[in-house]
Amino acid sequence: MRKGSIVKAIVFLIAIVLIECFAYLAVDRFTTSVGKTVGLGIKTNYLVLSAIWLSIFFLISRIRNSKRTSNLINFGLVFFMAFFVLKAVLALFRLLDECKRLLSWLGSLLYDASSLPSWLADGMNHSDLLWKISWVVGGIIFFCFFYGISNRHRYKVQRLTLSFKNLPKSFTGFTIVQLSDIHSGSFTNRAGVQKGVDLVNSLQPDLVLFTGDLVNNKADEMLDYLDIFKQIKGNYGVFSILGNHDYGDYHQWKTPEQKKQNLQQLKDLQQSMGWQLLLDETVQIEKEDESISLIGVENISSSFSSYGNLPKAFDGAEKSKFKILMSHDPSHWSTEVLQDFKDIDLTLSGHTHGFQFGIDAFGIKWSPAQYVYKQWAGLYQEGEQFIYVNRGFGFLGYPGRVGILPEITYITLQSK
Repeated sequence: MRKGSIVKAIVFLIAIVLIECFAYLAVDRFTTSVGKTVGLGIKTNYLVLSAIWLSIFFLISRIRNSKRTSNLINFGLVFFMAFFVLKAVLALFRLLDECKRLLSWLGSLLYDASSLPSWLADGMNHSDLLWKISWVVGGIIFFCFFYGISNRHRYKVQRLTLSFKNLPKSFTGFTIVQLSDIHSGSFTNRAGVQKGVDLVNSLQPDLVLFTGDLVNNKADEMLDYLDIFKQIKGNYGVFSILGNHDYGDYHQWKTPEQKKQNLQQLKDLQQSMGWQLLLDETVQIEKEDESISLIGVENISSSFSSYGNLPKAFDGAEKSKFKILMSHDPSHWSTEVLQDFKDIDLTLSGHTHGFQFGIDAFGIKWSPAQYVYKQWAGLYQEGEQFIYVNRGFGFLGYPGRVGILPEITYITLQSK
């Protein structure tokens, strides 16, 4: 094991131990108000659940390379994540409580108690307010994780109209459906997936564009859903690109040749579905003697492995008035597109999933994703250039969505 991996493992272990210790102290604090016998039962059950939680962690780590997930595995994942977040919240508030007590103790050493603020003078006692808040917040998040399972196939159509000065007149009213991040290896419900595909076809788009991550790791994850996704149709075709998961980088292959064969199988499967996979290349979409350029790059990322070559892909697009770029990772927009390709009008990306967790309603748009990606969901503009980041059709890791629903994007192009 490399030195960097050892350091990360040690830091992770220390963090887990600290979270466990402070979370247990929070549980212990709770049991002081319910009596000795009941309190002992609560602490015993908590320790049993923690043992189950750790067992699930080790089980998941052993089966992470399996072809297919299952409902049982999904439930185990939800329990693991929900219980971990509950522990982390309890630990955080207990830590804040101990910090408050520490400040009170230091204040009592340096100043007369009568000169201290009331909250600090009484700080040596445990805070009932922090204790109650920790359980309310932790409990809400815990149940949200289980509620999120029901949102796995609750597809939301995001509709938008984009106007461009240089869009050929014949393409006014041209419609595009964007899909991204299918992650077929996470699915367990064919009927739920079929519902999403039926919704796509009901929109009757002119063009369907898929912006990467068809699978989690292996091409054969797609086999059980091939017949469903083959149904997707666009009047001017279905085009796709590769995402970071499609290359098999996160699977432990026995030989490099196996990895290479897996990627070729994935490409062949897309062809069998009638999808045209763009590998650093440009195609012309023609309508009434006018055309627009559709550019597709392999994955280009600032954080993950990059395989794409935009200058190569751009060959053939120079003379087009209007250009659409399909690039899986939205970080590519800031690092290269805005810098060197200012005549690309619209970039379509995915990758972030909106972290599958956040608030996206009532004018509020928040997710932990925004602390990692500048463009993480929805529409962004710089000058005359736009990027749209799809929230993802499928899911990965956590088998559900809380606040950030699976998305089908419906774009109507207009000329100014």
